[in-house]
Amino acid sequence: MRRYHEIAARRAVALLRRFRCDRRGSTSVMFALSMPMLIGGLGVGFEISNWYLVQRGMQNAADAAVLAAASNAGTNFDVEGTAVAAQFGLVNGVNDVAVTVVQGVTCPTGEATCYRATITKSVPLYLAPVIGFAGSGGGKKDLVATAVAKPGTIQRPYCLLALASSGTATAIRTSGSPSADLAGCSIKSNTNANCNGHDLGADYGDAVGTVSGCGNVQNSGLPASADPYAGLAANIPSYSCGSYPQLPWGSVVSWSGIRNLSGNVVVCGDLRLTGNVTVNAPSGAVLIIANGRLNTNGYTIRTASGSALTLVFTGTNGGSYIHAPTGSGTIDIAAPTTGPWSGVMMYQDPKLTTGVNISAAGSSPRWNITGLVYLPHARVTLNGAVNKSSYGANCFVLVVDNILIRGSANILPKGGCAAAGLTMPMGSVPGRGQLVN
Repeated sequence: MRRYHEIAARRAVALLRRFRCDRRGSTSVMFALSMPMLIGGLGVGFEISNWYLVQRGMQNAADAAVLAAASNAGTNFDVEGTAVAAQFGLVNGVNDVAVTVVQGVTCPTGEATCYRATITKSVPLYLAPVIGFAGSGGGKKDLVATAVAKPGTIQRPYCLLALASSGTATAIRTSGSPSADLAGCSIKSNTNANCNGHDLGADYGDAVGTVSGCGNVQNSGLPASADPYAGLAANIPSYSCGSYPQLPWGSVVSWSGIRNLSGNVVVCGDLRLTGNVTVNAPSGAVLIIANGRLNTNGYTIRTASGSALTLVFTGTNGGSYIHAPTGSGTIDIAAPTTGPWSGVMMYQDPKLTTGVNISAAGSSPRWNITGLVYLPHARVTLNGAVNKSSYGANCFVLVVDNILIRGSANILPKGGCAAAGLTMPMGSVPGRGQLVN
């Protein structure tokens, strides 16, 4: 029996010696002890990768949202921005998402004209809490994406510009114009524009104030357009007149037949047509009517093929002077394409503020015109069709103080002002915004 116990003891000692030297289980023990650190490290890596992917998507959405807001640049810029963010699956107030779009942000260049979009989203934590990372609280991490953009602008040409220098509240109005057609033409008012019942068919209707119903695309709250042609008054030469005969009593200047003109031709007082007139002016001419009107008197004044004429009304304010075309008949004139009056067909001296209104533009007389009609202080009623001149390009631009468009008013000559030698009036309108950070 004792022998048996001795053998058992020796075997136990041998097993203990082998166990002491056996290292096969040490890896498992070490792995078990390091598991929390491994899980924490992998968890942080996973969380950071997830945050990066989510934040990149948010940044793309913020960039797109602020560009939309800056490009819209209207009163609904914030609606535009949040709507674009929603297209990225980031809906304001849903799934812990907040989207804010503001204007009046200081740009890097110092102007407070920029827009900023900020998107905040809370994402859940998965493995990071193993190492004690609490995030923003509540088991979540707040991610933020911000983008800033400045509004872009483009220059838009206008075939109708109402300067509203008189202070009139609504510089473009319509009355009974269901068939008016200004297609291919953009219009602008330096105050408000109101078109009842018909948008005139104009491509764009722009206004410094509010646009109501004018144009296929309407833009309110734009910067005012400066008078681009006032400086041309310096081209009006000095003249000397002993008197200014007026219709119907005075002995006024009368024209008919062929008139060979060149340079500056001054008429003192009214000019009346007593027959059809063809102006032959191959080198161009300027007809200056001082303190008088052009009374077409039922006849036509036209420029011959290859000829050009600028009609200038100048003089003094007050009295009974009319500084405009009157009477039935037709004006069929092409403006010069070069020189100081390039592209200008009719020009009222901007110092004139009385006797400048036109009550039946396009119909009495009819207008077949190539070039600019500049009436900066005139109240104009347009109620007829404006056609191109017989021998000129397709270009017509009208600059007025304010205008009432009635009936079937049409502006037909469009798109050829470069060929006519005229630089059209321009205005700044919102273009695509530009990111600045």
